[in-house]
Amino acid sequence: MKRIELAIESIILASRWLLVVFYVGLALALAVYAVSFGKKLVEFMSKVLVMNDTDTILKMLGLIDAALVASLVVMVIISGYENFVSRFDGETGDVHWLGTIDVGSLKVKVASTIVAISSIHLLQVFLNSATYTSGQLMWMTIMHMAFVASALLLAYIDRLTGLKAGKKADGKPKELDI
Repeated sequence: MKRIELAIESIILASRWLLVVFYVGLALALAVYAVSFGKKLVEFMSKVLVMNDTDTILKMLGLIDAALVASLVVMVIISGYENFVSRFDGETGDVHWLGTIDVGSLKVKVASTIVAISSIHLLQVFLNSATYTSGQLMWMTIMHMAFVASALLLAYIDRLTGLKAGKKADGKPKELDI
């Protein structure tokens, strides 16, 4: 019976390597997104001299939005691989946060990035508000506030669980008072 249990545990543990397909897929999607970003950048640069200030700001916000999305994908790939598949053994360079993002803090970082992306979209909408109805503006604002509330709740829960797990608010272990 113990042999069967060990075999099942080995299979379950080895199944984490299936996640590599997802992380490699995300890396390929990021490469495709980089091509899309390059296209947007070339279009922006070719029209920048004839654009008004509002259009220039809207295009730049679109580029910032793309950079945030790309950063989010990289963060998910690297920290997901580190947390669920395997530690990076080779040369990691100066990636100071490598190995420091646990699942809870990853959720908070993802939620924070989503709030930043949503903020940029909402700013783009407000700069172009003449093309939206007041109802559309209201619902977009409500959805953004839902993202903000979710991020705040995730951060609060992460902090509470960190404190219960014996960590200070900065994530470092508490020292025992003897």
